[in-house]
Amino acid sequence: MDIFEKCYAPSLAGRLKEEGVYPYFHALQSRQDTEVIMENKRRIMLGSNNYLGLTIHPEVIEAGIAALEKYGTGCSGSRFLNGTLELHLELEESLAKFLRKESVVTFGTGFQSNVGIISALVDRHDYVICDRENHASIYAGCQMSHGKMLRYSHSNMAELERALQKVPENSGALIVTDGVFSMGGDIAKLPEICSLARKYGARVMVDDAHGLGVLGEGGRGTASHFGLEDQVDIYMGTFSKSLASLGGYMASSKEVAEYVRHASRPFIFSASLPPANCATALAALRILEAHPELPERLRSLSLYAREGMTKRGLKIRESALCAPTPIIPLYTYETYRTLRVAAEIYDRGVYVNPTLPPATPEGEALLRTSYMATHTEALLDEAMDIIADVMVNCDE
Repeated sequence: MDIFEKCYAPSLAGRLKEEGVYPYFHALQSRQDTEVIMENKRRIMLGSNNYLGLTIHPEVIEAGIAALEKYGTGCSGSRFLNGTLELHLELEESLAKFLRKESVVTFGTGFQSNVGIISALVDRHDYVICDRENHASIYAGCQMSHGKMLRYSHSNMAELERALQKVPENSGALIVTDGVFSMGGDIAKLPEICSLARKYGARVMVDDAHGLGVLGEGGRGTASHFGLEDQVDIYMGTFSKSLASLGGYMASSKEVAEYVRHASRPFIFSASLPPANCATALAALRILEAHPELPERLRSLSLYAREGMTKRGLKIRESALCAPTPIIPLYTYETYRTLRVAAEIYDRGVYVNPTLPPATPEGEALLRTSYMATHTEALLDEAMDIIADVMVNCDE
């Protein structure tokens, strides 16, 4: 049998392309901003994770250019060898100070961060316990580790406790949860998670990819939002969202960070973060530090959008109604309806992300909309009017 046989077989992607509702790989012809040019047409961008709008900030761009001129395009080696720049150390020290943790380790991507942290810390006799709606990179880290994975239904604290009760006394346990869940926009029940962790002697790791710059004091994330910074052992996050760059990080105690630096295969055997990415992330962090009003503006606009969607009769995922996050999922339920609606909204000049099974349960497909601190109310009104009109007409 030819291993490539599956590549030639009829596929869902091929069928969707033939039907004109394939929703992926639309090409940008402009900067990542509140309005973009995509495939030769203006689109209002409601599908980006550029939460603070810093990808086009002059200081961020200038920092990247300066780093290219000083250090060149790349490091050509891992952090272990020739790939550590003073920029890496400055970024790690600055981020650790901002997050009020002792130490930070940076990785090439956010996905690589979760894989590298979990696979390094979870040994053969350990347990890692996950929310079922955690990001795919968390599951990849669990699979790459030698430990046993247990899962609990989304935000079900009774199931989490039952999972903790299954961990033998002589085994370690790490609870891993998204801080802000990337599809639903809801926030983890971190107070309950930390309480159960203390009760059963487990450690807590929060994937704050969608929490940094969004929640907490000055945008410090989910643990800060709940006042639990001293009870979360590990923060994981990314530079590709609020910090307008590329890469990821782990923030923890010095001892845990040092262990991961010497045990994480994705960290040891990957080239280090390129200079321009490092410099732009650091510049974006400096702006966030200097402008704590940015997360407040983002929350205000997110609330405006939630209220606007509700007033227009759109069905918002209930778990997101009270969460002050910039991720607002709109239920469209059935897969082909979702694709038709997304294609029409796109044609009308608004970009949103259709989210389909297996990323959602069957029958719960949705349109994931997300917002930036640089949006205006007028732009959101224009986009929401288009979305509501399309969805109402689709149901007639």
